[in-house]
Amino acid sequence: MDFAGDDPAAAVELLLVLGYYGLVVIAGLAIMMLLVYPTLVVTIGKTKYTDFFKGIFPAQMLALSTSSSAATLPVTMERCEERLGINREITSFVLPLGATINMDGTSLYQSVAAVFIAQAYGMDLDLMTQLGIVMTATLASIGAAAVPGAGVVMLVIVLQQAGIPIEGIALILAPDRILDMLRTTVNVTGDATVAMVIAQTEGQLHPPSLEDVGLHD
Repeated sequence: MDFAGDDPAAAVELLLVLGYYGLVVIAGLAIMMLLVYPTLVVTIGKTKYTDFFKGIFPAQMLALSTSSSAATLPVTMERCEERLGINREITSFVLPLGATINMDGTSLYQSVAAVFIAQAYGMDLDLMTQLGIVMTATLASIGAAAVPGAGVVMLVIVLQQAGIPIEGIALILAPDRILDMLRTTVNVTGDATVAMVIAQTEGQLHPPSLEDVGLHD
């Protein structure tokens, strides 16, 4: 695809392509939020997903507004302890660790972004290259800082591994802020999900009663 010059048709094409790219990322994040995490919460966490969602919702909203798992961490810990009944010994270890290395939304975004940039340059990616992108994106997301925009920085590693021009990052910067907000929300939800799963398996999950919840409202 050639988006050079001042051709209005090329500009419209670029906007459409970026829209499709954004929709693919959002669809992937939605699958994580509405399918993968609910399955873990219900089957292993033994908790209704609606109760889990209500308990973690303020942390999700803070993650959406700040795009930072680190900034959201105190609220995530508070909600997990007071509303989900997860023991403090679990939250104090799992959640800070998760805010650093559990970046499901970021790894998904990096994989989609790498494939999109490769297609924009007309590159054909074989199966091994695609698997390499997925593996590198997973590892790069672990090393990404829990601050806004860190995923874009680590995307350079993914692109270099696959032999994709890193200049292509400029193509995805326009919608990145919105996608950053959404993937951070997924990251925080994943942290809480893992904390609940571990608490349940360790016998450290004690859901609060309605009276206890009312005292904190």
